[in-house]
Amino acid sequence: MNPRRKKRLTVIIALLAGLGVTVGLTLYAMSQNMDLFYTPTELVEGKPDGTKPEVGQRLRIGGMVVKGSVSRDPHSLQVSFKVADVGPAVTVTYDGILPDLFREGQGIVAQGVLVDAQTVEAHEVLAKHDEEYMPPEVAEAMQKNHKPLKYTDQQMQGSVQ
Repeated sequence: MNPRRKKRLTVIIALLAGLGVTVGLTLYAMSQNMDLFYTPTELVEGKPDGTKPEVGQRLRIGGMVVKGSVSRDPHSLQVSFKVADVGPAVTVTYDGILPDLFREGQGIVAQGVLVDAQTVEAHEVLAKHDEEYMPPEVAEAMQKNHKPLKYTDQQMQGSVQ
């Protein structure tokens, strides 16, 4: 093999090795940042395929805040509450300001770390609103621009027939 071909082969092998290392490191970094979503029942009992999260694993949990379960520390921003779906409840602890839409009986998604089998230490809490939500500005604009239709008895009878 002449020196020119050796040089090309060496460059090609070095590029392929570099590409392989880059892809490997990218996949490793992505697996470290992956947050899997669990419901409270799946967190306690495991997913249908048998997988359960391990203590220390980053995850997201979503469900409804159990009524009467919110407890706040009067001297700090520490909040603890229970989240449930159709099965067992899971305790979520959070240190920070909760979103405005957060309340008991409301759906939430918390992102954090699993502390034990039924406790999640959240670093972010998102409150979900129902599909009928409308920002106040939009509701006000609709009231000004759209008047409700008023039907006469004759029009209503005609539409029924």
